[in-house]
Amino acid sequence: MTAEYQINGAVAVITLNNPPVNGLGHATRSAIVDGMQKALADDAVKAIIITGAGTAFSGGADIKEFNSPKALAEPNLHTVINVVENSTKPVIAAIHTVCMGGGLELAMGCNYRVAVAGAQIALPEVKLGILPGAGGTQRLPRVLGLEMALNMIVSGNPVASEKLAGTALFNELIEGDLMQGALAFANKVADVRPLPKVRDIKIDYPNYEAFLQFSRNTVKAMSGPFPAPLKCVEAVAAAITKKFDDGIQFERSLFIELVQTTESKALRHAFFGERAASKLPDVPEDTPTRPIKSVAVIGGGTMGGGIAMNFANAGIPVKILEMKQEALDKGLATIRKNYENTLKKGKLTQQKFEQRVGLITGTLSYDDIAQADIVVEAVFEDMGVKETVFKKLDEVMKQGAILASNTSTLDVDKIAAFTKRPQDVIGTHFFSPANVMKLLEIVRGAKTGKDVLATTLALSKKIKKTGVVSGVCDGFIGNRMIEQYSRQAGFLLEQGCLPEQVDKAIEKFGFAMGPFRMGDLAGNDIGWYIRKRRYVEKPEVTYSKTADLLCEMGRYGQKTGAGWYDYKPGDRKAYPSQVVNDMIVKHSADLGIERRKISDQEIVERLVFALVNEAAYILEEGIATRASDIDMVYLTGYGFPLFRGGPMFYADTVGLPNVILAMNKYAKGPHGDAWKAAPLLAKLAAEGKTFN
Repeated sequence: MTAEYQINGAVAVITLNNPPVNGLGHATRSAIVDGMQKALADDAVKAIIITGAGTAFSGGADIKEFNSPKALAEPNLHTVINVVENSTKPVIAAIHTVCMGGGLELAMGCNYRVAVAGAQIALPEVKLGILPGAGGTQRLPRVLGLEMALNMIVSGNPVASEKLAGTALFNELIEGDLMQGALAFANKVADVRPLPKVRDIKIDYPNYEAFLQFSRNTVKAMSGPFPAPLKCVEAVAAAITKKFDDGIQFERSLFIELVQTTESKALRHAFFGERAASKLPDVPEDTPTRPIKSVAVIGGGTMGGGIAMNFANAGIPVKILEMKQEALDKGLATIRKNYENTLKKGKLTQQKFEQRVGLITGTLSYDDIAQADIVVEAVFEDMGVKETVFKKLDEVMKQGAILASNTSTLDVDKIAAFTKRPQDVIGTHFFSPANVMKLLEIVRGAKTGKDVLATTLALSKKIKKTGVVSGVCDGFIGNRMIEQYSRQAGFLLEQGCLPEQVDKAIEKFGFAMGPFRMGDLAGNDIGWYIRKRRYVEKPEVTYSKTADLLCEMGRYGQKTGAGWYDYKPGDRKAYPSQVVNDMIVKHSADLGIERRKISDQEIVERLVFALVNEAAYILEEGIATRASDIDMVYLTGYGFPLFRGGPMFYADTVGLPNVILAMNKYAKGPHGDAWKAAPLLAKLAAEGKTFN
């Protein structure tokens, strides 16, 4: 049963029971209506309580039914709320833990609401590119006032119930047992008539026109390419300018309009993509995991320090191993400074600061880390160095410890072979800065144990990362794709672009940073190091030599004060460099290439479709489990614009036949071999299908 019906004296209690958050799926909605009808038909029942079992009142719509006919099937949420609102007996919502989205809309349809402190109250629909569609924008301003309601609806952020005490949202905040308090309240109001309804509350806000205009201006400036926040303002405005039923109709029309937008589809795709990423077809959800109570990190540099902070932030003690005292002291000092900066910004309490700093300790001896449950190696990206470290770890680490490598491109199977326990070895590719970036690429070796995989996925959630599993190949998912993107960026320079034009075009498309600013930030020498390896291993693959010439000039990026751009001391702004631009133009001349004017559209298509085509190979080879996993890698680790949903979702939006058409056009130009369509992409395009 998705909702239980019980009688307690003269009070009927309808308890939603649809774990984990009592989502308002079709079966639950039907059970609420059945319960209401039963209570209304029973003369002995004087009042009705609606509450939720377990750890939620209700989290709103049932995400399992999203985009399915069940989501709109009768009784839909509007119908349920109408049944509740038109009840001839008082209906009381007894709220605890989580009351969000449709759950809050249902509660506001009740005559009364009681709650315990600490319940999270929210209308988070804007985060999915939509707005509350069952009266939320019309009722919340009536119970909280115009300003507070608008802030909650536009931000989608939760507010603790005690902060809303004293508003018309709650008739009573109950201390102690919620159900006892709710029953006492229900008996108290059982005979009160007329029954109060939220829809009848008048919104009193003098000079509301000026406030609404100010809100429109502010929200427009902050919402960027997303239409939903501004539509939320319009819907809330209707609560004060229209009759209630007209406001409900207006809200509904805006909701239907937003559901159809690409931006909302992209946000919903990302929402489900994040949840799907942690599920693997051959790793059952009940796979036992290993306990992780202590962590060791090898290397206290920028990467190692950032990795250690993730675990300390989650309350797990970490030991950092370094070879020299000086390096260890420097690493620990940097971590402390990072936490001090967060403390100064007010994002950390003194107590949390001391706790986190205290959880990270250092050592120079492998013996001190032997009992750690997981060890993450964050040393130089060189197979010889990794070999030394993993042979030592195999020797000293306790049985059952997970041996993880923070490699960004190297063969995890080869690394695992340095040990006698390949089943315990896994890749954990953190992204820099590791304490900030959300992505964790989890690299599954051929012999990685399923329990090790399940443990690492669970751990990624604990440290607030989006864990995406990749198979073993050069560069895994993200860096293997970015190599093709970077190759195209280099070819664009040879053929007529300058770094600034390429970066501006792709940033206008929505990327956080163009390829050349990104190179300067990461360090151009890293790409140079990888290309030198490529020239030996894959001599048939062509690259533009402009990046090599740049590195030969010692221009490694921000760390050397000069890269593709010039930098001023203490200033991270990228200034176009005449020296670099001259070098690029001269290089074209040396190659006998006549430079041409290149449009922003061509720049974007070549960069993005290069990602898409390589991703199609990755999918076909089984390196990625699903297309949405690739999108999650790019949304959380590479600055791909969220409103475009990731490279695969974007390709679906453009239409795969159109992607193939553009690729065929570029295949006729120089370096045309780079545009050989992946068989999967060609097949899906020919069949009129999509990746997702």
